[in-house]
Amino acid sequence: MIGTTARSLLSVSLLAVLAGCNSSSPTSGLTGAAPAATAQAEPTPVVQAFCPPVVMREETAIHRAYARGGQDNPEKLMYQASLADATRACTANETTITINVVAQGRIVAGPAVSAGQVNLPVLVEVVDGDNVIYSQTVSFPVELPTTGTQFVFSKPDVQIPNAQGGASRFTRVRLGFDTGSKR
Repeated sequence: MIGTTARSLLSVSLLAVLAGCNSSSPTSGLTGAAPAATAQAEPTPVVQAFCPPVVMREETAIHRAYARGGQDNPEKLMYQASLADATRACTANETTITINVVAQGRIVAGPAVSAGQVNLPVLVEVVDGDNVIYSQTVSFPVELPTTGTQFVFSKPDVQIPNAQGGASRFTRVRLGFDTGSKR
């Protein structure tokens, strides 16, 4: 009986030493009280959200500007701008998804070009199905040389509501030029 008690005591002592080897403090497994520094901290909540993809509005992905009185006259075309590849990045908190929309564009000079800065009316919309939940036209400045150039459009502050589980899977960012007509 004494041999069994001694072996049990030796086993418990060995377990206490081994438990101390796996801790960050060499004495934490050997003392009865836990150090104050190991108190459980509140877990940081993780916010996840669906980041809506960017789609081009085919009917408004090209913008043409004409000299006064020359609407649709190829000889009076000042420039033609187009939007191509686009991407986005999202950040989210409990209530809001902020989308940074970036698109590549090109502007080509026409026969009636006058070099200088032009402001392109870029329309950024966020739709959920058929419902428009965000819409803003950005007057985006581009320096137009007499030949044409590429540009990068960026709108870093598009904000939409972040519902439970993120935005709907039907949510899309639509990008195009504001033509002034009803969509």
